[in-house]
Amino acid sequence: MSEEIIEKIKEACRTVSDPHMGVSILEMGILRNIEVDGKIATLTIQPTNPSCMSVTRIASGVKQATEALDEIDKCNVTVVGHVMADQLTEMFSA
Repeated sequence: MSEEIIEKIKEACRTVSDPHMGVSILEMGILRNIEVDGKIATLTIQPTNPSCMSVTRIASGVKQATEALDEIDKCNVTVVGHVMADQLTEMFSA
């Protein structure tokens, strides 16, 4: 896995902000992990609270920002620490 690709993903995700705080998810620590296997990325996000209403918007933003990169064909988003983590992960990893 190339550190260069991971850095590109981080920079792409820097544009995704928590809609309530207006702060990048990187600065807030919401983006927890990045794994890359070929042209498939798996990003793990953990919202600031277990019932965060904005997690869907954040996950969608992460997926779109990552898939916009030439090096990535597909981005799966794993949500942890949320009351609907399993359902959200299934929705954003399809």
